[in-house]
Amino acid sequence: MSKRHSQKYKIDRRMGENIWGRPKSPVNRREYAPGQHGQRRKGKLSDFGLQLRAKQKLKGYYGNISEKHFLRIYKEANRLKGDTSELLIGLLESRLDAIVYRAKFVATVFAARQFVNHGHVKVNGQRVNIPSYRCKVGDVIEVRDRSKQLAFVLEATQLAERDVPDYIEADHNKMTATYKAMPQLADVPYPVVMEPNLVVEFYSR
Repeated sequence: MSKRHSQKYKIDRRMGENIWGRPKSPVNRREYAPGQHGQRRKGKLSDFGLQLRAKQKLKGYYGNISEKHFLRIYKEANRLKGDTSELLIGLLESRLDAIVYRAKFVATVFAARQFVNHGHVKVNGQRVNIPSYRCKVGDVIEVRDRSKQLAFVLEATQLAERDVPDYIEADHNKMTATYKAMPQLADVPYPVVMEPNLVVEFYSR
């Protein structure tokens, strides 16, 4: 499992955007970057800078996954037939931790990674504790019986700040979710604009 070494909200502030749409994000109060030089006037980014920023934002959104793993996902998307940028999004959204987060079983993508890693989730009846596990269309993801009444799980299902997207069918009474289809960029409810086309340009240099 990839380990997050920096505070998650530093990602928000470095990007200058509330990338998860959370009300507690410090970007809501301080839109400048962290550190003593954070308030310096920003220069215009080069094409490379824009591409790097797009990659950092997308990678950070999914729990700041490692560069090695993110590159592996890109290479897989590039091998598949179709639009690489759309496939990249689809593969990222097929991760088990991403589906747990989208289904609103937990409040944050970071919590989703920990939730899966601690063995609280089953896929098609089998316990899976690998956050990066690739789910297939039709897979049924379920919170284990002993975990269904955890307070933070019940609270997450009631969060009003985001909805379950159409490509996931969630039943919060049974605590199950079905992965109905691999989404495209327009289907994913990102709180900010994501630019996977720039990520593809970054790796295509």
